[in-house]
Amino acid sequence: MKALMVDVDGVLVHGRPADGLPYFTYLERDLGLTREMLQQAFFKPYWADIVTGREQIEPRLKSVLDRIAPNITPETLMDYWFENDSRLDRQLLEGLVEYRNKGVTLFLATNQEHRRAAYLMERLGLSEYFDGIFYSAALGHKKPSEDFFRIATERSGYERHEIAFIDDSVENIDAAQRFGWNALHWTSGMTLETANSHFNQPIRL
Repeated sequence: MKALMVDVDGVLVHGRPADGLPYFTYLERDLGLTREMLQQAFFKPYWADIVTGREQIEPRLKSVLDRIAPNITPETLMDYWFENDSRLDRQLLEGLVEYRNKGVTLFLATNQEHRRAAYLMERLGLSEYFDGIFYSAALGHKKPSEDFFRIATERSGYERHEIAFIDDSVENIDAAQRFGWNALHWTSGMTLETANSHFNQPIRL
């Protein structure tokens, strides 16, 4: 293993900083907008294009909020969303620092749109821990598409057999393994010490 790709949501980030609950748990209480309404009006029809970079989040979110919650601005909702989806797994980060100190290059490999990707690296400070980020809106493809893994590999500067990957989605792990990454399904309570035994095994193709 020369490079380790790390998923964000469900691996490194777990919901609200205060309690780990899903980020929109109290959306209706705090902003007067239900999760169901936002899902139907915004995420369901538009998210696929936004998360793959075919559409920008701000204008689309504004048009939706003007219709369903005109008192809420896109910036207000994005600030609320990002801040409430930012609980970092500090134990995992500490382990990743040890990997990096031993010469392993660290990358984030995640399905994100541009604004949250920047938030993760800049506001949450993940640029201090990772050598770069490969995210769907910048690559034009999202996991589990083979194109995501192909472009991330090309841009990383490593060969596919030199790359390890942790993700909480079985579908993403299966796709990464088919591509040739040494991929491990990350589950609750897992540690990098547990992962080491897997990464020392031959890559399953």
